[in-house]
Amino acid sequence: TDRIWSVVLIGAGNLGRALLAHPNFEAKGFRIVAVFDADPTKVGTPLHDLVVLPSSAAPIYVRQNPVKLAILAVPPEVAQDIADDLVAAGIRGILNFAPVALSVPPDVAVNAVDMAVQLEQLSFLVNFSESTRKTPG
Repeated sequence: TDRIWSVVLIGAGNLGRALLAHPNFEAKGFRIVAVFDADPTKVGTPLHDLVVLPSSAAPIYVRQNPVKLAILAVPPEVAQDIADDLVAAGIRGILNFAPVALSVPPDVAVNAVDMAVQLEQLSFLVNFSESTRKTPG
């Protein structure tokens, strides 16, 4: 990319914390500028250089700041509602870690990260690689 993209992270659980700790986002042009969570025990706690904000504040934050990208690291049952709120606030790209397909307008890009599918593909490649190395004996 030719600039630093501001990104909001929704979900401060295990996956969200791991994403915040990722060392290469900024080197690739992405800066997580705010993190949100619905769990009141997480709200107000520091995570790296940020403080967890309530999920309900995410659309307001997006409207008031130049943010076009979001990462969803939330349970599947709330992912669509959160996506709807973020899109209405101005988000135009979502990296979705929730194991559910999101329905968004055509002008909004969604990249879904389904770890089970990724593992399935990886196991296929490993199995294929092993089967091609076996020689009849």
